[in-house]
Amino acid sequence: MSYLDNIRTFVRVYELGSMSAAGRDLRVSPAVTSSRISALEEHLNVRLFQRTTRSLTPTEQGRAFYTGSVAVLDAVDEAEGQVAGITDNPKGSLFISAPLGVGRRLIAPNVPDFGRDYPLIDVRMRLTDRKVDITTEGLDIAFFLGEPEDSNLRIRPIADCERVLVASPQYISKFGNPLDGQALIEDNHNCLNLRYPGAVEFKWPLQTEDGPKRFQVRGRYECDDGDVLTEWALAGHGIALKPVFEVAEHLKAGRLEPVACETPPAPIQMACLYTHRRRQDPKARLFMEYMTERVGAAVKDAQRGVQLPR
Repeated sequence: MSYLDNIRTFVRVYELGSMSAAGRDLRVSPAVTSSRISALEEHLNVRLFQRTTRSLTPTEQGRAFYTGSVAVLDAVDEAEGQVAGITDNPKGSLFISAPLGVGRRLIAPNVPDFGRDYPLIDVRMRLTDRKVDITTEGLDIAFFLGEPEDSNLRIRPIADCERVLVASPQYISKFGNPLDGQALIEDNHNCLNLRYPGAVEFKWPLQTEDGPKRFQVRGRYECDDGDVLTEWALAGHGIALKPVFEVAEHLKAGRLEPVACETPPAPIQMACLYTHRRRQDPKARLFMEYMTERVGAAVKDAQRGVQLPR
């Protein structure tokens, strides 16, 4: 094993706070992870972590070594990126994440084509509707909908996505079509909500005559998978707030209908996030350029022909 592998392993153990988590992230066994850390400690003749059966805590030397290690890895990554950038076939693995709906409908269908055009790049994709942390989860690129919370990350816009409040004809027949966001609350409509770790309350951003307003809605059902919310809405169990590209076919076929049309939802931005250290990585740059063109076109195609309330 190389000294650089040991340093990369140390950085992931430090960031994730766990030998096993770092091993999973690096796709090596816990035994390999532990041996790399031990080899690094033996080489440096210091203890990098205080270990107990329940915790792993960096020592003072470990904290100092982490700062230098990150700088070293950044320099190596940038150097590799500069070399790869002047070749026709960059290679290596890309770790990306995307929301479930975005990943299933827009990213995943284009991955094989990307792989055909760039056969030396491996794509490792994780789909989740929860918020992700690029740094601690070892991601190169994270696709997202909305506004990022971490201002230290770089953003590449992809498309402005129209959104719509939808319900099935069965639901509307039984419970009525609310005119606006206030009716959602006053008439006690069952609003289907996307729940992820850290979410405290549900406030839907709707456009009113007085400008944007957030309505604190309520509902009996919630899930961390946006596609489940769509299925519930199709089955007549409530009202869902959805990007149009996720429900366009259902709207065109009449399986779902817009509701609360006097206060439609505000559009939401789709973009991808990446860290400063990935700016010069040709693999990441190629993937973002590839997906930006194709995903942006797919969003526009899905929205075309859908009549939305204005």
